[in-house]
Amino acid sequence: MTQHLTTPQGRRIAFHRTAGRGPGVVFLGGFRSDMGGTKALALQGWAERQDRAFLRFDYSGHGESSGDFLDGCIGDWAEDAVAAISALTEGPQVLVGSSMGGWISLLTARALPARVAGLVGIAAAPDFTEDSMWAGFDAAQRAELAATGRVALPSEYSDEPYVITRRLIEDGRNHLVLRAPLRLPFPVRLLQGTADADVPPTVALRLLDHTDSPDLRLTLVKGADHRFSTSECLRMIETALEDVLAQVGGA
Repeated sequence: MTQHLTTPQGRRIAFHRTAGRGPGVVFLGGFRSDMGGTKALALQGWAERQDRAFLRFDYSGHGESSGDFLDGCIGDWAEDAVAAISALTEGPQVLVGSSMGGWISLLTARALPARVAGLVGIAAAPDFTEDSMWAGFDAAQRAELAATGRVALPSEYSDEPYVITRRLIEDGRNHLVLRAPLRLPFPVRLLQGTADADVPPTVALRLLDHTDSPDLRLTLVKGADHRFSTSECLRMIETALEDVLAQVGGA
């Protein structure tokens, strides 16, 4: 049953929470994704089998949460994550961040250093608004964004184009994590497909090189795409999560 949390900013966040032992696990979804996706539901099933506390939720403007997607930005969604973890979980948590959720998890770890015990990134996409979107715009698209506040891009996953707003780009610049030291003092596992057309392996390698962590490993999966949702990929996520939990005393 879906429940709702009102954040300190007044946004109404939809969530599902599974009771169980700690450290808990929190799933952070991707850009325009929701908590009903394959990876989120697979992890909930895993948590139930393991008697592990688990939280999945929708950022504002996503899924069942309040707000319009086009009004949102990285800072808002990071605030949603911090609010959900602060209000809905207890004790240390291991974050599982998919695509944009990988960026959100890094911001959350910075905001809640005493609460984050480990991290699993799945095609993590830190700084994508700047390094992928803005860097990929041509002069006409940049001019359109400046003039109208938005630009429409074709989507590989839908017949409808997806719209990028000036607020998303400008706010993203205030939350970049690859321009300054990034210390993650806990176990980190990064999973990345070599056939990912949205977040290429170079992003994972840059994150690996940039991060200061005592226990960080990157696994490249030949042929895996951005969805990373085949049965083999889902099992790899579970294995990475189990590895992190074993390192933090949660096995």
